[in-house]
Amino acid sequence: MAVRVFVGLGSNLNDPQTQLQSAVTAIKHLPQTQIANVSGIYLTRPMGPQDQPDYMNAVVELQTTLDAEVLLDSLQEIELQQGRVRDGSRWHERIIDLDILLYGDECMDTASLVVPHPGLHERAFVLYPLLELDQDLDIPSKGDIRSLIHNALAGDVLLRLDVELCP
Repeated sequence: MAVRVFVGLGSNLNDPQTQLQSAVTAIKHLPQTQIANVSGIYLTRPMGPQDQPDYMNAVVELQTTLDAEVLLDSLQEIELQQGRVRDGSRWHERIIDLDILLYGDECMDTASLVVPHPGLHERAFVLYPLLELDQDLDIPSKGDIRSLIHNALAGDVLLRLDVELCP
């Protein structure tokens, strides 16, 4: 049975809009996976060091029969193909960052994957795109999206860009 999954996308290097579009195109070709919807692109301030470019963020809604760990491996392969280097640093500039935000209503905490994504409920740069995709969304163990968005603190959203990603 297919699971409803939300994947966060972020980039602030090497033409971020192109990086986001390339990621959406690659996700579209994942086996046993269909893109149900794609949010607009949001320009946001970086969460970490402020001496880096602003980010472009979006969220993709999927229907997939892939196991969560298999999906994670597939998303990390897309990141590698787009040139992402994993050096252990957090909150630094990235060519592309793909995160499983929600995997159905499941809560999981494994060595490689935590769902809902940690900090999701505090990060405006994913809450605004999620709200765009589902105004009635409930984040397991955190609450409804409308309440959470009022408390979002990290990664200030500067504006929603007037461009769309094509699935």
